[in-house]
Amino acid sequence: MSKYVAAIDQGTTSTRFILFDHGGNVVAVDQKEHRQIYPRPGWVEHDAIEIWTRTQEVIGGALGKGGIDPKELAAVGITNQRETTLVWEKATGKPVYNAIVWQDTRTDGICNELAQRGGQDRLRGRTGLPLATYFSGPKIRWILDSLPGVRARAEKGELLFGTMDTWVIWNLTGAHVTDVTNASRTLLMDLATLDWDDEILALLGIPRAMLPEIRSSSEIYGTAGGTIDGIPVAGDLGDQQAALFGQTCYAPGEAKNTYGTGCFMLLNTGERPVPSQSGLLTTLGYKIGEQPAVYALEGSIAITGALVQWLRDNLGLIEKSSDVEALAGSVEDSGGIYFVPAFSGLFAPYWRSDARGVIVGLTGYITKGHLARAVLEATAYQTREVLDAMEKDSGVKLTALKVDGGMVFNELLMQFQADLLAVPVIRPRVAETTALGAAYAAGLAVGFWKDYDELRRNWGQDKQWQPGMGAETRDHLYAGWKKAVTRTFDWI
Repeated sequence: MSKYVAAIDQGTTSTRFILFDHGGNVVAVDQKEHRQIYPRPGWVEHDAIEIWTRTQEVIGGALGKGGIDPKELAAVGITNQRETTLVWEKATGKPVYNAIVWQDTRTDGICNELAQRGGQDRLRGRTGLPLATYFSGPKIRWILDSLPGVRARAEKGELLFGTMDTWVIWNLTGAHVTDVTNASRTLLMDLATLDWDDEILALLGIPRAMLPEIRSSSEIYGTAGGTIDGIPVAGDLGDQQAALFGQTCYAPGEAKNTYGTGCFMLLNTGERPVPSQSGLLTTLGYKIGEQPAVYALEGSIAITGALVQWLRDNLGLIEKSSDVEALAGSVEDSGGIYFVPAFSGLFAPYWRSDARGVIVGLTGYITKGHLARAVLEATAYQTREVLDAMEKDSGVKLTALKVDGGMVFNELLMQFQADLLAVPVIRPRVAETTALGAAYAAGLAVGFWKDYDELRRNWGQDKQWQPGMGAETRDHLYAGWKKAVTRTFDWI
């Protein structure tokens, strides 16, 4: 008897395997970090073999912790760090190069060269995306151009490309597939046809033979081998879309914000793509089996939780990430400083790869407490910028924000976020919404859950923060932030 649905959550810094019961509750979880490789400034890589090893370890680990027989699983879903790009040998499964991570900026030259004709938005009409180092297409081009013999092998059909969902599914089942949400982040997929665009492939010089088949987010792609032998692999969503799905944002106008390494806000726009005039991405929200695709507007912020890690690892101001709240709480405000963490440029709504991080407003009065507080406030300010852009594009006024991710247990940040947005901020009972969304997609495919209504009934509120800041204070603080952001421009 199937009692559980599992999700593999292959994230930027770690991989997790989480088991959920029918009520959407976490039953068991195991997590392992993998190395962040920085060969040069602006370059970020992962060892894909290490990630696959960690994936196998956490599957065994979670089943062991929960005392669960793999036969009790109805299905497994996959969710993943998006845009991170890997090319490997079809015959051996050996990567030709490390995975190039979404934060990596080495493709700046390729993007600038492509933008010379038609500008940064030349592909936006078809893909919903600007030309930016963030996306997978230019990363594939870099691998093909930079490694001897790789392009010829790709043209012969000897090499495969995939984002991390594709890599994990290929290793589990042998199927070379991705879903519409991950494909929509490559700069290579047409939003209308949900297929690879041959003109863009020709423009970037990418052989179609390398690319996975694009499937829906909820269907059986194959059955797993190894520890979970015979279990259907039946859900696939990029991490932010998985969080949208796990937060049950199934109606147009419903939005969520995930606070992780970066910050990602998605707004469900229904069955039609909404073009952005304000620097947001038009992207796929999800596609469940044969049902029509659902689109979303997304605001992507590169550095939020990663800034807390930087405070910990690079400056040594805190021992563990959770210590930031107490340090930030030791002062009443940020002392007039702003920290704009444009470490790898600015994402939404600016898309400035020439920007670099700044701390402005420093005086002799500033302590490490003020610095910690400015680190947290940076996340809230960046979220406000994205929300402003979303309301402008969609014409929908947000009434509340559903939040998830590791930083939502930081009370100080959540209160400041509510104050800055002037709307309630709501944390759900199950904060693991990314993994839950992938589990939901897999469970729907095999009939473990029957429909959206059943999933909505699983959603419950854990905590709500109400705005308490006066409009004048809010406007003053936000104006200071907007000024600080301009100081990051044109550095490179």
